[in-house]
Amino acid sequence: MIQHAALETRPADGQAARAFWRLLGFDDVDPPPSLRERAGWLQRGGTQVHLLWTDEPVAAPKGHVAVVVDDYEATVGRLREAGHEVEDRPRHWGAPRAFTQAPGGHRVELMSAPPP
Repeated sequence: MIQHAALETRPADGQAARAFWRLLGFDDVDPPPSLRERAGWLQRGGTQVHLLWTDEPVAAPKGHVAVVVDDYEATVGRLREAGHEVEDRPRHWGAPRAFTQAPGGHRVELMSAPPP
């Protein structure tokens, strides 16, 4: 199990980034006191996303985090309603999937189901 992904994010994008991850079912959690000034954390199940505040974040152009969402169609709808572009992609294993971009520039793959 991967416990967390750490994504560099501008402090100015912090609230938008948190709102984005909430749309994917993640909830805010408190980082340790020693990290609260430099990071925001979210969690879904046993997986966390750590938003690392930096003035010049780096986001890999093709690298991405993939999230299996509970209700794929509803999640895609919420993202589009919130103004996020969602690009449908060819199905793998017969399951819908798409790419979107989190505030800060990180690619995120949305999956309706994991590989069999």
